[in-house]
Amino acid sequence: MAKRSKVNQRQRILDEAAKLFKEKGFAGTSMRDLGGEVGMEAASMYNHIKSKDEILESICFYVSNTYISQLAEVEKMDASYTKKVETLLRRHVYLMIEDGAAVSVANNDWKYLTGDKLIQFKEARKRYEQGFAALIEQGIAAGELQPVNVSVALFTILSAVRWVELWYRPGRGISAEDLERNIMTILLNGLAK
Repeated sequence: MAKRSKVNQRQRILDEAAKLFKEKGFAGTSMRDLGGEVGMEAASMYNHIKSKDEILESICFYVSNTYISQLAEVEKMDASYTKKVETLLRRHVYLMIEDGAAVSVANNDWKYLTGDKLIQFKEARKRYEQGFAALIEQGIAAGELQPVNVSVALFTILSAVRWVELWYRPGRGISAEDLERNIMTILLNGLAK
């Protein structure tokens, strides 16, 4: 029971840290700030985490590992390339909707990672981008997707959804499902009727 409580407390610290880092940035957030959010003295938090750097690493790698595992699942799907690209994009957006604070930290504060962790994170981002690009390229080669420049397609898609983690929250006048549906329609079919 004590171990489960410690795990839950650690996750609570990570969740609150993601929200604070999103709001104030990694550099602008102190352990004291975080302690105030979770109702603990900064010193007590060290029973659950080693450092602010460890928190950042945990958040960034949770996001990158999620995206990489989603990519691996999609790559193995027995489906058209169009369906694979759509599925990967849906999962990408879903994580932004469901865990926007963590995604925001991984998108904006990863530069504060150091040493091997920075190298590993950059490699994970590159692997995801290369895998996503490969699906687009294969879809083009199969005649399922428009013959466009793969890099332009990839970065247009990724850039076009980047705002979701910054903007979306319940009460914005659009449900998560409708937001996802709108994004899919615009990115995969365009606005023209």
